[in-house]
This record gives sequence, C-alpha cells and structure tokens, in this order.
Amino acid sequence: MIRLPSTHAAITAPLVSSSVRFPGIPIGRSLLDGRLFHLSPVQVDHRLLPSTNSIALGGLGSGKSTTAKTRIRREIIEHGHQAVVIDSFGEDQSGEWSALTHSLGGRVIEAGTFTLNPCSSLFPREVREQLVRSLIAAVEPAALTPQSTHALQHALTHPKATSLSGVMDALVAPEDGRWPAAKLTEWGEGVAIALSRYTEGSLSGLFDGQDASLPETDLPILSFDFSRLDRNSPAIPSLMAAVSCWAEQVWLPQSTAVHRHLVLEEAWQILLSPATAELIQRLLKNSRKASLSLDVVMHTLSDLGAGKAQDLARLCEIAHVGRLGPEEAATVGALLGLPAWAVERIPGLGPGQAVWKVGPDYVDIIQTVLTEEEARLTDTSTRRRKAQQALAADLDTIEELAPQDQDDAEHDDLPTEHLPEATEPLLPESVGGEVEWDWEMPPNVIDTRHQDALQAAREGRCSEAADLAALGERQDIAAHGINSDQAVSWLATRAKVAELCGNLGQATQLRATVARMGKDVEWFEQSEDTRTEPQWHRGPEPAAQAPTGYIEPVKRQRRTWPYVAAVAALAVGIAWVWQNAEAEQHGEERQQKAAAYKGRSGAALNIDGVEADVVARWSSDRDRVVVLLSSNFERDARFLRIDAAGRSAHSVRENDWYPKDPEIALPVKDPLDDVTVRVAIGGKAWKEGSRADSRTVRLSPTGVAYDAETGEKLPSDL
Repeated sequence: MIRLPSTHAAITAPLVSSSVRFPGIPIGRSLLDGRLFHLSPVQVDHRLLPSTNSIALGGLGSGKSTTAKTRIRREIIEHGHQAVVIDSFGEDQSGEWSALTHSLGGRVIEAGTFTLNPCSSLFPREVREQLVRSLIAAVEPAALTPQSTHALQHALTHPKATSLSGVMDALVAPEDGRWPAAKLTEWGEGVAIALSRYTEGSLSGLFDGQDASLPETDLPILSFDFSRLDRNSPAIPSLMAAVSCWAEQVWLPQSTAVHRHLVLEEAWQILLSPATAELIQRLLKNSRKASLSLDVVMHTLSDLGAGKAQDLARLCEIAHVGRLGPEEAATVGALLGLPAWAVERIPGLGPGQAVWKVGPDYVDIIQTVLTEEEARLTDTSTRRRKAQQALAADLDTIEELAPQDQDDAEHDDLPTEHLPEATEPLLPESVGGEVEWDWEMPPNVIDTRHQDALQAAREGRCSEAADLAALGERQDIAAHGINSDQAVSWLATRAKVAELCGNLGQATQLRATVARMGKDVEWFEQSEDTRTEPQWHRGPEPAAQAPTGYIEPVKRQRRTWPYVAAVAALAVGIAWVWQNAEAEQHGEERQQKAAAYKGRSGAALNIDGVEADVVARWSSDRDRVVVLLSSNFERDARFLRIDAAGRSAHSVRENDWYPKDPEIALPVKDPLDDVTVRVAIGGKAWKEGSRADSRTVRLSPTGVAYDAETGEKLPSDL
C-alpha cells in the first residue's frame, strides 16, 4: 500500500479509490496505483453499496462483454452463484455466452428449439395476463383496447387457456360471461389476430408448441440464445419479457443458490420496450430482498433515448464504462456522476480497460486481467482473429519472396504486429489469491499534466485542478516512488494550484513539506516566463568555478553546524512522525465517514417552546446541500430563521398563517464535510423586532447531528 504524508492525503482523500478495498473475486488491476481490484457486490457492506446491480457500457472491442463473462464465471466457481443470461448477439450461429455456459455445466436454450409457455400454471394469473399482453403489444400494440383487454381476461379464465392455442380458441369461440358471447367475440378479434403470429405465423414455435414448458432451475448457468433471430424481430422483446417473468416467478423462488445474476446482453432491446422495461424496473427495485443482481451490458446510453429507460440505468450502483466517443463519454459521465478527470480518460481507454464507479464515491480505472482459459472462453472475435492470422501469413510470404538487400524502409507502412486481444496480462493459476504486481505506468511522450492542472486553476476550476494534480501525483508515485523527483514535483504544482485558488496556507505547507524532504522548492516550481510544467527533469546547476588569484586565509572557527543539523533533523523527524500519525487518523476517519454516508441529516429541536426540525439534504451529485427548517405547523411558532455560510432565510407568522419553512442552498466543496447552521425560533411570546432564541447545529452527511457549542448528539426523527 502506498503511504502518503498528511499533505498528500489532504488532497487525495476525495479520490476514494486510494483507500477502499472491496471483498470478493479479483477482476483486474488499477491503472492509477497498480493495486489488485476485487469486487463481489453482494459481499460489500450495504451501507457502502445499497444495491448490487451493475451496468457495463463500451464500444465494440472495448472488452465489456469479456469482463462481464469473467465476473460471472468467477462468482459461479468461487462462490456458488447462479446465473441466467439473455444473449442476443454472437457469431458463427452461436451466442456470445455459449462456450462459457457449456464449460460450467450449464445449458444453452436456443430460440426455435425450445418453447416458453407464457400460460404455464406456474405463473400467477396476473403474470400470465401481463405476459400475453406483452406478446400482443410487440406485434400489434393498437390491438389492446379496453374492450379487447376485457375479452382477453375472460379468455384466460377458460379451462383451455393452458397454452397460447387454447387462449386463441377461447377468444374466437368464447362462452357467455358478464357480456354476451357475440360481443366478446367482436372485442377479442384484434388480439386473436395478433396472437396468431405466435401460433401460426413467422414466430410460431417460440411460445406455443407440443413441448411447451419451462426450463430447469437447478443449473449453475442458463443462457437463452436469441442470436439466430432477426435483431429487429418483435420476438426478441417478447422472449425477454417471458424470460424475465420466468426468472422472477419461478427461478428465484426455486433456486437454492446464495446469490443469483440476471445478465442482459444488448439490454437496449429490452429497456426500450415499455412492456419489458416495466418488468425490469420491478426486478431492479426488488433485487436486494430477492438476492438478485441485474448485470446490464450494452454499447451506449444513447441507445435508450432520453425517457424512462435511462432512468433505469441510474438504479445500477456499479458502472463499468469502457472506451466511448467524447460526446457519449460526456453523456455517460453526467448521468452516472463521474468526475471530470475520469470522463476525459474514457475515449482513450484500451481493450479491457474501463472506468469503474462503485457506489456513490469510488472511482478507478481498471484493467481486466484474464487467465488463458478465460481468454479462450470469452473470445468473441474469432473471425477477426482469423483475418489477422491470414494477413500475417501473407506478410510472411511477402518477406520470404522479397530480395534480401531491399531497403527495409520500403515496408515501413506494412503492419508488423497483430496481437490478439487474448494476450492481455494473465492472472496466476489460482484466480482467488492476493497478487503483487510488478509493472510500470506507460511513459508520457509529452507530459502536459502539470500544465493542465495549473491551467484549470487559472481558469477558476479549482476542484478539477486539485483532482488532476492528485491523479498525476498518484501515477508518478506508483511509477517512480514516493520520494522520486517526479512525485515531489507534484507538491510544487499543488502548491501553485493552492496559491492560484487563494489557499495560501496550504501552499505554504506544501512547500515546507518539500523542504523537509530535502528538496529545493524553487528547483521544482515553474518560472513565470516559461509557463511550462515544473522542471523536475532538470539537473543540478554546475558548481561555480573558484576565482583565480590570491585569497586571504580566513581564521578557522569552531564547527557548530553538525550540532545544529542534528537538532534540526530530530525536530523534523518528530514532526514527520506526528504528521504521519495525523494523516493516518484523518484517512481512517474519512473512510468511516464515506462508508456511513447517507446524504441527509436532521435534528429535532425545542427552542422557545417550539418543537421544530432542521434538515439537510445533499444533492445526488454532491455539489450542494439544501437546509430546511420546519416547525411542523406548531401552534406557538411565530418566527423561523436559519443562517449558514453567509446565507440566511426567515419567515414570520402573518394573519394567523403558520410561518413558511425557510430553506437555503449551499455550495459543497467536500461532500464529507459537516454543515454548521444557526437556527433561531420565536415562540408564543415573540414580538416582531425582538431577538429570538437561537441554537447552532452541526449536521453530518452520515445522518447524525450535534450541538455545535457542546458537541452533544441531538435527537433526530430521520
């Protein structure tokens, strides 16, 4: 673990990836500090990770599906989880998940070779109706009217309605009910025609046939392979709806696994369908108590449009974002709340690299690491690989036929390497153990990181500048060591950032840290005329030559500097130990506070005989907090006022109307910092213009509130 002095920790603490370790399976390594990255969402404390659902985004070849398959495989092997996969894409007439499913002893269910019965008695009556309605909506949405819906409900109660064919018969020849049979026949004609697509038309055999049944529920993994179907076919959302209902109503109640996963490949097809999106939303909201993780895999969020489908993506607490274009990266970053430095890195990510966001705080860049077997099982580019191998063979033939004395420069434009994606760094044979990585960060040909941080500070983007400096510092610490010139140069940059942002105390402290480390501050800082990054790469200035000629000897004095140096070194050592202890304590406190983060706080107060509540709520992007004072229509409340950070709001009782609840919105620099508020309340005896009783309250984002003067914990009804 990289240990930093307190001056480093003060700015790197908001980047939680430096101090958080999650339990579970190994996934890869951090490209920021080289740590091995583990994550089994169900094993993470629910206060840090409220839900275990995930969304994986990325362009073609970014490695999102490979990572998803590797995660599921390791969870099944190491923790006994079960998985159901809806797979709608593949090559060579086979789904992406087929090889992995067979290797784990699971079953691949291909569309057309297996019939899912939406009228099975294992489904509750309301679920059967919902499924049949979704089938109708997929092919003839206009057929569903109030009259046709009643006719369908009547048909589903018929004894024949144990299959789609039976429902068709009950619609065409109904029995008398609340309405005459003739009227029911007229109303049911449209839905009967729509359902005929599944019993007699191009979609026959998917939901109605001789072997109509439901899959087994005791296999480690089931993959529903829809890759042979037309990707624009209405059968795909219908099949997805049927599988989702089966998973919710049959698989989850009957499965005995400790945890289950429902994987949605090409999820835009299911989320864009109103009928299926409603099912998925219900599964997402109930996933925690159902011991279920929904793992959504898709290319981009723009495929979902701007409606409710994107809202479903926000319910996923874990995001895995591979390479995307700049515009799409900005959209994803805004929706998922990614920091600016992470959004900037997304377009340049390589295969298997992704920005991971876990819970509300943790953000890191992870390289997925595979074993040789996993690389083989998750490979979905076999055709591309064959084309590359054929091209490599052709190039070898050209080289053999070319004259030996031909100038090599003539072939500079020919590709000479064709490295398959499977040659990513491999995990050891035992996937589960702790591994120490020996690797170096890639060298920067033109290093503009210092200049970028300083430019952001000059433009007033102080938070972004601090993040950029902290990120660059961690990269150089991992690559070159904490005492290297490259790492120490960031202290000078951070000092300059602090100075530009008006934090002179922090700038002085950072420069003092460089001095205590035996470095010359001015040697690292950029000069005002060059406007380039700190000159950490410069060598020491040459020693001045001694002047020629006679120099009068000087009387030797007693050498006292060794004693002074020893005392100074001792003082610096004591200060260093104290700072390290302070930094460790500060880091532990921040970790505990981040783990307990609720984003809200409140206190119940009694001031001047009035019962009132002061409440603070942090925004979802954590850049502001709203503080509200409410007297809850207390009869004796005459005056309410709140003050914080130079802002105030108040209200007065007028014409026997209760005073309105005053509120103020405050900007937030650090979302883990407490908010201190002064609350003033005038009770029954308060007169306009008189001084009201007040109390100062400190509200913590962990949900706890304190009296700011005494430190006493205050009661809360939150």
